[in-house]
Amino acid sequence: MDGRGRAFDNIFVERLWRTLKYEDIYLKGYASVGELTVGLTEYFPFYNAERPHQSLGYRTPDEVYLSGLGGGASIPDHFSGRRATSQNEETGQRCAAANMAEVLA
Repeated sequence: MDGRGRAFDNIFVERLWRTLKYEDIYLKGYASVGELTVGLTEYFPFYNAERPHQSLGYRTPDEVYLSGLGGGASIPDHFSGRRATSQNEETGQRCAAANMAEVLA
C-alpha cells in the first residue's frame, strides 16, 4: 500500500470476504480446514470467471481484465501535482539526499 487512499485500501478486501462468507462459507458450513480449502479452491474460479459483478457492469472480473477496459477502482490522486522529493524524469527513481542540491540547482 502506497499511503495514498489508504483509508480505502481495505474496502475491497472486506467486500470480497463478505461476499465469500455469505455466498459460500455460511451456506456450506465446512466441517474442517481441508473441506474449506477445497471449497475455496472451487469458489474463486467461479467468482472470477462466472459470477457477474454489479460494480463491473454485470461483467465478470476475467472479462474486464481481458478486455482491458475499465472496471478498476477510482481513487482520486490529490497529490499528483506536488512533489515532496525530486525524481529522475527518465527512471522515476527518487534522488538521494546527497544529490538533492545538484538536482534543485
